[in-house]
Amino acid sequence: MKLITAIIKPFKLDDVREALAEAGITGLTVTEVKGFGRQKGHTELYRGAEYVVDFLPKVKVEIAVAEAVVETCIEAITKAARTGKIGDGKIFVTPLEQVVRIRTGDVNEAAV
Repeated sequence: MKLITAIIKPFKLDDVREALAEAGITGLTVTEVKGFGRQKGHTELYRGAEYVVDFLPKVKVEIAVAEAVVETCIEAITKAARTGKIGDGKIFVTPLEQVVRIRTGDVNEAAV
């Protein structure tokens, strides 16, 4: 099992969700986050004063999947989230030791 974590632009969330649904991925967790990478921050004017906004709003999508569908999942996220501009995001894939569904006690792939 793997945990796929994708950091994407907020306005791409619906596209990513639909692409994952088409790929057969039914469950995911979404969190609103802030951060920066190469995109850095930007400056904004507020009531005549200039402010530096260091952290940009992003969305973190987490999906627990079987190893067999990792590449399919990555392709779906990449195609749906890409704008071609800086700040499109990143995808991280990490090993997932165990998953337990609390309600039934199902473990690993049966719990996803």
